[in-house]
Amino acid sequence: MDYVSALLPPVVMAVFFIGVIRVIVKTQGGANKTKEDAAVDAALARADGSPAGKTDA
Repeated sequence: MDYVSALLPPVVMAVFFIGVIRVIVKTQGGANKTKEDAAVDAALARADGSPAGKTDA
């Protein structure tokens, strides 16, 4: 029975990790994708010091 107690924590962590990855993948995109992309673009623009909405063309 020592092998069961030795294998249980890694198996539980693997199941938890797979669940977290599935949630992350499922929540990508969808209805909020445009809003999230706009927020990231605005944050990057602030970090660069350039005004939001201005592109280098």
